[in-house]
Amino acid sequence: MSAQPPLLLALDLIGTFVFGLNGALTAVRATRLDVVGVVTLGMMTALGGGVIRDVLIGAVPPATFQLWYYFALALGGGLIAFALSRKLHRLEMPITVLDAVGLSVFAVMGAGKAVEYGLGVGPAVLLGVITAVGGGTIRDLMIGQVPTVLRSELYAIPALVAATLTVAAMGIGIYGLSAALVAASACFVIRMVGVHFNLNAPEPPGSRDQRR
Repeated sequence: MSAQPPLLLALDLIGTFVFGLNGALTAVRATRLDVVGVVTLGMMTALGGGVIRDVLIGAVPPATFQLWYYFALALGGGLIAFALSRKLHRLEMPITVLDAVGLSVFAVMGAGKAVEYGLGVGPAVLLGVITAVGGGTIRDLMIGQVPTVLRSELYAIPALVAATLTVAAMGIGIYGLSAALVAASACFVIRMVGVHFNLNAPEPPGSRDQRR
């Protein structure tokens, strides 16, 4: 895969760190895990989606195991969440914002890498979404929860939009830093609008009545 522009690489690294932080913090809130469990779940959140993508497209060993700084950032995020778990609730909104940045960049980078490895439109879009939400899905399953991406909030939909825009831009030959930032920005805006207005994806008709 071609080298990432410095700005996208920086955002990718920030996303890895924040996903590690957010994933470990979610584990702290939901379970009684020790430091090994908390940090492990943080790292899975940060790295899991990218590993799944790389294995599926045959880019092995996955980039996570070749570039030490991804591993180190995920580990650092998990350790900080464990050490400062009592205080991190005060930073919930900044963490949510940075998590949206990570979601946006991972969706773009995941879809772009899939296209560069020769996948078609549908599979490339799907792998972009998997890159963005796969780690969090693994975390939720390991702590015995229905994955957040399947039950609430606008999370997968923004990633789907970013991945689709990325694949479309590459298909018509205009993909570059500007196009990548536009796709990531679209994901970020949709995600944050969903957070601000507490929006969720549509539910099956009558599902709310059944919960009453």
